[in-house]
Amino acid sequence: MRLTTKGQVTIPQEIRDRLGLLPHTEVEFEIDGDAVRIRPARRSTSRGDALIARMRGTATARLSTDQIMALTRR
Repeated sequence: MRLTTKGQVTIPQEIRDRLGLLPHTEVEFEIDGDAVRIRPARRSTSRGDALIARMRGTATARLSTDQIMALTRR
């Protein structure tokens, strides 16, 4: 593995799969002697809460909750 001039490396797919690292997953680094550990960042909120927060306010249609529920029940 080679470090780019920007200090970036590609995490192998096998490791991403094992740790559940998806695109846009926040990670944290920890120095352990002469090694570095990478792991998913500890979240103060759940992944679902983070997704909802990111999506909040992005809808383009101005529908009421009752209208949305009617659409989903058809």
